[in-house]
Amino acid sequence: MTLARPPRALLWDVGNVIVRWNPRTLYAKIFKEPADLDRFLSHVCTMDWHAATDRGVTFADNVLALSAQHPHYAEHIAAWWGRWPEMFSGTFSETESVIEALAERGVPQFALTNMSNETWPDVKAMSPAFRHFRDAVVSAEERVIKPEPRIYEIVLERTGLEPADLLFVDDSAANIAAADAMGFHTHHFTDPAALRAAVEKHGLL
Repeated sequence: MTLARPPRALLWDVGNVIVRWNPRTLYAKIFKEPADLDRFLSHVCTMDWHAATDRGVTFADNVLALSAQHPHYAEHIAAWWGRWPEMFSGTFSETESVIEALAERGVPQFALTNMSNETWPDVKAMSPAFRHFRDAVVSAEERVIKPEPRIYEIVLERTGLEPADLLFVDDSAANIAAADAMGFHTHHFTDPAALRAAVEKHGLL
């Protein structure tokens, strides 16, 4: 979609755009065999299962329900919450640099994340860049997740902006497509080194 006017604010995804998150970072420590690791993440602790916490189900309840289905994996499933911080491996310095540069220019910045409200405070503590966000829409608090249109509508209600006012940066193609269809400017985050040029192209830096 070609938009008539440039954006004047930036809307950031969080996971794998600002902070690096991957369950494999943890479970590679638990499973010695790659095939066992792949099987566990594709058939037990799947992203579809994890999405329930993004919708507001507590980690305790989600872990309990899955453990009842796979009792022989109960200890491994429990690690999803008990060792949650080990799924993170730092931040993207390229993203942090762009956030700081935008803040210096006074560009409004917001966050839109599929995330549990139980984990959001700890994630915010991972980078000083989060202090620049005027607001953050967290899926678990809203009980709706990307790429469902309603969560983008909530962003517009909270920010008081129109879709064409916002450049949305996300690593998920599905999330980008949904925002694109609603009239947002978008950048699909696949290469951290390409981020600054994309933001400059939209006239925000």
